Amino acid sequence: MADDEGSGFTVPRGATGFFRPRDGPLPETGLPTLRSALYAAARAARGTVGALEPRAYPRTFHTATVVDGTGEHVVLCHAHHPWIAFARERLDWYTEEFLAPPPWARAFAGFGFVVLDRARLTAPLTEADTSDLARVEWSEIRHHGVTQLGGVLFTTWD
Repeated sequence: MADDEGSGFTVPRGATGFFRPRDGPLPETGLPTLRSALYAAARAARGTVGALEPRAYPRTFHTATVVDGTGEHVVLCHAHHPWIAFARERLDWYTEEFLAPPPWARAFAGFGFVVLDRARLTAPLTEADTSDLARVEWSEIRHHGVTQLGGVLFTTWD
């Protein structure tokens, strides 16, 4: 199920991949759950699952591919929250390169994932509720000049 772009999006503390040790470790999106969701999505697409690349620090997301009759779809999965996005190609960070979710993306909802659509991901960060972000997160966002929600969620900080 794609998210409702008419509602506000809350960016929780740690969504950037940065955290304060006193807050404890960040949650992790389980690879077994992601793998199961990918296979369900591939079945719905009458396709196959390609390579799954677990995130490597400092990247904030896992990548995978689903190949169907229309080609290869790059699936991005946030490493700390159950968010799914789609892109044309594998990159280290994204700003406006997001794609609309294919119809079979609904399969991810059955595994607890929220599929984010292109409009949400390319929206200005000012349209999201960012009040939970820590100072260190804002420092990185400003330092890198990130202005869109997707750029905060699906990135590789250097």
